[in-house]
Parts: sequence; C-alpha cells; structure tokens
Amino acid sequence: MTSGPAMRPRGRGDLVPVSLLTGFLGSGKTTVLNNLVRRPELARTVVVINEFGEIGLDHELVESSSEDMVLLQSGCLCCTIRGDLIDTLRSLMARRIGGSIAPFERVIIETTGLADPAPILHTLMSDEALVTSYRLDGVIATVDAATAQATLDRQVESVKQVAVADRLLLTKSDLVEAAEAKAVVDRLRTINPAAPLVIASHGEVHPSEILDAGLFNPTTKSLDVQRWLKAEAYGLAGDDHHDHDHHHHHGHAHRHDVNRHDEHIKAVCLTVDDPIPTAALESWLSVLLALKGEDLLRVKGILNVAEFDGPLVIHGVQHVFHPPVQLKKWPSNDRRSRIVFITRDIDEGALRDTLKMFTDDPSYTAAAS
Repeated sequence: MTSGPAMRPRGRGDLVPVSLLTGFLGSGKTTVLNNLVRRPELARTVVVINEFGEIGLDHELVESSSEDMVLLQSGCLCCTIRGDLIDTLRSLMARRIGGSIAPFERVIIETTGLADPAPILHTLMSDEALVTSYRLDGVIATVDAATAQATLDRQVESVKQVAVADRLLLTKSDLVEAAEAKAVVDRLRTINPAAPLVIASHGEVHPSEILDAGLFNPTTKSLDVQRWLKAEAYGLAGDDHHDHDHHHHHGHAHRHDVNRHDEHIKAVCLTVDDPIPTAALESWLSVLLALKGEDLLRVKGILNVAEFDGPLVIHGVQHVFHPPVQLKKWPSNDRRSRIVFITRDIDEGALRDTLKMFTDDPSYTAAAS
C-alpha cells in the first residue's frame, strides 16, 4: 500500500471520468440510478452494476443486449461486474479501443448498499492500468431522509459513505416533516460540511447536479481547485487573519448521543502561510498514513510547496493517495496551503502539531532553501 504520496506531479491526459454512486440499503440509490439511465444526458455513459435485475430496466427501453451488457434507447450502456471491478473496467476500455462498443465518455459505478466505498476509491486511484485510462470524478451518496438518523446511529458504513462523498443526495424527503428533514441535513453538514446537498424528488435528479464533481471542470476545460476543495465551507473564504503559529483549523461540534458513529468523525481544514519544504510534507504525510491511515477518510489540499513554482493538489482516501497534480498558476491571490481532512478519532491538534514539528525542523528548512 502507498506509504506516502511522492511529490512528483503527473499529467492527467484525456481520461474518462468515473463517478461512484453509493448509499445504504433502502436509501433510494437504485431508484435514482433507474431514472438516470433513461436520461439522454447519459447517452455516452457506461453504468457498472452488480445485476441488471437490481435496477428493473423496462424492456421497451432496451435497444439491444448481450450476456453482460444492455444498451438502452437513451444510448446509455449498462454493464454488469464480471469477476472484479478492475477486470470489468479494463475490459470496457479494451472494447472501447477495439471499437466493439461505442466510445463512452463517462462511467458510473453503483456500489452495494453495505459497501465501504474506500476500497473502490483505492482501486481507481492506484491501479496502474486504470489510472492511465480513468480519473475519479466524485462520490455521490444517497441518504434516506426518513431513516437517516437511525441508520447513521447504527451503521458505521453509512457514516463513511457520507463522509467521503462529493455530493449528498437526499431522498424521500417528501415522507418526513420539514423539521425532521432539517435535522437530517444539519447532521449531514456536520459530518461533511463541503459536499453540496441535492434533494431528489421521487428519485429524480438532473445529472448536472451530481456529476462533474471532481477537480476537472468540463465547462471550463480546466482544473478548478476552488470548486473542488470548497475551503469556504470551513470558514476560510476571504479569511485574512493569521494566528501566531500560522495554522488555522476549523472543527465541527458533535452532540454526544448514545450510539452515534458520526461523533467520531471530524471535518478539519489546516492552513499554512509559508511554503512547505517537500521533504517535510512527505515525512509528515508518511507518518500520518503509517499511524492513522485507516482513519484518514478523505484528504484534499492545495499546497504551496517550496521547491515548486505552482501549487500542488493532493487527494487521498485513507492510506492511498492519488499522484499529486501541479497547477500552472494559483487560482487566486491566496498562496496559503489549505488541507481539508475528514477523519475518524484523530485529534485536530495532532494534525496541526505534527505538521508544525516537521516544518519547524531546521534540516527540512535548509534542504528547501
């Protein structure tokens, strides 16, 4: 497994975006997917599912089919997982290159309701054959407004699904009172303050509301780090105040109710004013991954690294980091490093203090000068 992200930026190339649709049992994920595959906006999309029967495809919507693929009249291609996910995605790309299937432009993967999304994210971020063809676009987590409170209390997997999401999709809100729906939304905001929350009415949602959630912005054809990082969700937008030790941190309070798995989850953003020496950054991340990798649910950041002219963008899920991406220029006049963590049982002060320990070490400072 990855012990730390080497600070050697790589290009992204013309990669196919992959969206992960997750959500706990009964959260409406299948209904959402069933509606999505009928939309013309997904005409050049492959949807990877476990079984065709799970999404109840109507026969009149099916144009043609094979043993493991169904082509819908919308143009969307549904593909069942054959063997494991790596084999399925490799096979899809081989068929695309070979011309046996249409040149799809997007992939949506539906997870099982009990699935921890992290292993799938690890695969997409680290498998050598996949990272040259695909890029992770984002994680969409469906949440049932009627059962969310009980599910989040009792099922740690559901909390992790919410914590790593780039988009939160609230379903069945029409079945609960407004006050109950607001309580669910507030709880989701506490676990994951940066993910935009979308209301799905009877399972209907426009694709533009949940897709294209990654670093690459297809509208501008560029890397949009501010949209992706959403540092303003942590109270940092336009923040010109600098404290004594040059680190800022924003945690989110949790109620201490019985059986709440999410009281262990914290959303934290650290900022660093001065450029960080490469060696100090790599050593810090390596120590964090070695000691607390399983509890680093999601890490995103834009970094001012001393040895690089432009900023570096990092992205990690637990102990696996995507190769960092170097931007040609800063997205704004703010040159501070900003690192967003969603963690489990990691003290905010430990993150801040261990980073400071490395950045204050003269041996790292001298190497960077």
